Amino acid sequence: MQHKPDHVDRELRRSQVNPLVGRLHAQVPWRAHMTGTTASTHATVVVPGMHLMTALVGPRDQFLRQIEQRFAAVRISVRGNEVRIDGEDTTRVADATRLFEELIMLLQRGQQLDDPTLERILNMVDAEERPSEILSHEVLRGAKGRQVKPKTAGQKRYVDTIAENVITFGLGPAGTGKSWLAVAMAVRALQAKEVQRIILTRPAVEAGERLGFLPGDLMAKIDPYLRPLYDALYDMLDPDAVTRLLERQVVEVAPLAFMRGRTLNDSFIILDEAQNATPEQMKMFLTRIGFGSRVVVTGDTTQVDIPNGKSALAGLERTLTGIDSLAFVHLSGDDVVRHRIVADIVAAYERSS
Repeated sequence: MQHKPDHVDRELRRSQVNPLVGRLHAQVPWRAHMTGTTASTHATVVVPGMHLMTALVGPRDQFLRQIEQRFAAVRISVRGNEVRIDGEDTTRVADATRLFEELIMLLQRGQQLDDPTLERILNMVDAEERPSEILSHEVLRGAKGRQVKPKTAGQKRYVDTIAENVITFGLGPAGTGKSWLAVAMAVRALQAKEVQRIILTRPAVEAGERLGFLPGDLMAKIDPYLRPLYDALYDMLDPDAVTRLLERQVVEVAPLAFMRGRTLNDSFIILDEAQNATPEQMKMFLTRIGFGSRVVVTGDTTQVDIPNGKSALAGLERTLTGIDSLAFVHLSGDDVVRHRIVADIVAAYERSS
């Protein structure tokens, strides 16, 4: 009997998958006469149901074509409810197989596929992440049953870090969900009675306009600076519930300057747009934290609006590194979940800098 090399046995062991997903048969035929050390590899994924196959390949096979472009080194064919993957690159065959396993699990859990979502799933598989774990992680069930979930591996790491630490800094470009996910985690903590109130704050940077020239009283003048935080709240909660929480001051939205002299106990505190705070303001804010509180600080170091000033985030990570229960999470253009052109713009700016 011909002996099979160890790498063949390893590939056969890797081919076993959860029967809930489907059957995977991987064969690495051993030939007595081979060219170099290359062997042809193929794998077959059986999709449990034609309705899943339709969702898997997409309208007019557009998802299948998107997958083929990413996995150019393998050949992918569909017949009935089977997907066959062939190629000489054993690693890419295994990666493509794992991709289809993950997609089937996500579809079985109700995940809707579109081009941007599939692109993020492809990126996760290339990074050896588990899309079925990342995209199925529910942070909050918001107004009208809307589910709030991380959409990238970076966002999943971000919400996990918030859950595990007292102070979390979420840094990254626009569109990465820094503020939105922080508000979702705050609402979840309030609903779970882990905290008694939510405090949302931002520096009131003038951005070319003097506050004194804006109409209305002080709150009317600063309201435009805080509006993005209100918008996030209304995404998570029913409008009437938001109104009640604001009236009872269970949710407080205030400019950063109003934090001075306070001790904030049993609160979930979010400092948004922290790149526009000064180092003195940041020190003041971080020393307001009382017992039973949790803090998230978000910022984008590429969008500093402080006139002739130094951003609080400059060198801050180096200063605070080593403190227990304090962590920094860096999001990137790969975590942008707005229109695809936003990710392209972010990438262009990153290249130019």
